[in-house]
Amino acid sequence: MHFEKLAISDVVLMTPQVFGDERGFFMETFRQSEFEAYCGAYTFVQDNHSKSIQGTLRGLHYQLEKPQGKLVRVTRGEVFDVAVDLRKSSPTFGQWVGAILSAENKQLLWVPPGFAHGFYVTSKEAEFQYKCTDYYHPESEICIRWDDPTLAIEWPLVRESVPSVSRKDAEGLPFAAAHVYQAI
Repeated sequence: MHFEKLAISDVVLMTPQVFGDERGFFMETFRQSEFEAYCGAYTFVQDNHSKSIQGTLRGLHYQLEKPQGKLVRVTRGEVFDVAVDLRKSSPTFGQWVGAILSAENKQLLWVPPGFAHGFYVTSKEAEFQYKCTDYYHPESEICIRWDDPTLAIEWPLVRESVPSVSRKDAEGLPFAAAHVYQAI
């Protein structure tokens, strides 16, 4: 596995070594010891899997209580995945990074606790899988608007059309009004 720190160094893009031949391929998608060496000593307690059609945008989500770190990957299709630093004491507070994750490139993205997370489906459909460091806690879940002008995320919108979002995501908070992590 190759680990690459992105512009926000706590967010790590992971590229597995793929062994393939005419029969298919094999790759290791997670090894605790290597993950800890490059990303930190985290334990995963929940795995999630979603399927979405092209133009769907999910996010930007986070939990103020029980913050989740997420190790994300795409097993079908392609998404543009985004992490926004919400750690008030961080030098990159309020900044975002994004990466294209796809079944083809097989990359994974580590989004640590203290970040809002979201993704946009660029392919016809996508299956998105992720491991979480804490359980889903709906009482403390917060959503920041995907199109917040302060964050100015450069979503690669298909045909520049407005993405399909859930009611909860459409009612997301502006970044300036969102609760952030004072210490994490």
